[in-house]
Amino acid sequence: MTNLSPDLIGAAAGLPTPTGQPAHYWHTTGDGRVQCDLCPRECRLREGQRGFCFVRARAGDELVLTTYGRSSGFCIDPIEKKPLSHFLPGTSVLSFGTAGCNLGCKFCQNHEISTSRQMDSLAAEASPDAIAVAAQEWGCRSVALTYNDPVIFAEYGMDVADACRARGIASVAVTAGYVQGEARTDFFSHMDAANVDLKGFSDSFYRQLTGARLQPVLDTLTHLVHETDVWVELTTLLIPGSNDSDEELTAMCEWVVRELGPDVPHHFSAFHPDHRMPDVPATPLSTLTRARDIAHAAGERYVYTGNVVNRDGEATRCPGCGATVVERDRYRLLDHRIVVDADGVGHCPESATVIAGRFEPEPGDFGPRRIPIAIRPV
Repeated sequence: MTNLSPDLIGAAAGLPTPTGQPAHYWHTTGDGRVQCDLCPRECRLREGQRGFCFVRARAGDELVLTTYGRSSGFCIDPIEKKPLSHFLPGTSVLSFGTAGCNLGCKFCQNHEISTSRQMDSLAAEASPDAIAVAAQEWGCRSVALTYNDPVIFAEYGMDVADACRARGIASVAVTAGYVQGEARTDFFSHMDAANVDLKGFSDSFYRQLTGARLQPVLDTLTHLVHETDVWVELTTLLIPGSNDSDEELTAMCEWVVRELGPDVPHHFSAFHPDHRMPDVPATPLSTLTRARDIAHAAGERYVYTGNVVNRDGEATRCPGCGATVVERDRYRLLDHRIVVDADGVGHCPESATVIAGRFEPEPGDFGPRRIPIAIRPV
């Protein structure tokens, strides 16, 4: 894949001069360019140019975030849709995103937003306080930074998370984890949970299909699990013929158990033909169940299938006795038997084995609804 060069994005391309909120994570290079240090691309920009993500841009002698306070829309979702199966089950989450992305995935399932160059389409404006107030009014236990990758609007996302935390509302990042250094540390210090896309397990896959590299994602995952209190779950979209071989899946799952531990939930989801890969067939259920079997054999304790109807692959089972402790039908909880003690630790009711996760004494009952909302100014 040919990466979109920052040198091609800017005034020379007929775009207006960027405006926005001052951004963090940049420095001036010896030749007078402004280098963005947020992600491993390290885009170096001259006046008026935008980075690969399109939303971080040079204006004058500084870097600005052009999408601060502007969103592609707001919606109340079940937390299981993120997907998070071990974080506040059954509760609702206020989801929002902006536009742009710092990856260029040929298989992007959300490309209308992630590849958007139409900043005027971000008609939904909301301050961090307004988002937090809306989440509270709708009874949401969390807010999700999602749709496009939140690391590229880190400053906005962190301010939203702070406003939510002040009201007892958690923050969730749905991300590819392509972020580095100080930005990585700062951003995730504001989050309570993250679902990280581990898109494959070879650098060639990342380079050819996402325009990125694998190692920074692995670095983000080890940082999250070992250096933060963020609850982490993984998602891998399985693409027929690209990242679904037994060898790659085995290597991935063994790395997860060895470097992250066996209790990190892993979601294998089905690819549907889209974006720049319309001729690749949809992932069959047999591939998802094979991946799940490989993960279990490697020692992963909580493995799920997604984007398909498969009640067996959606259930949470006790790693001690094998009893089903949570039964789901897509985004609906059918049965939730986890016993939560006074310290907030979940246990199997049969064997008292600890069930990893962040649970409350009673699960939510939001169900599979999707409720688009507008945010009122505050």
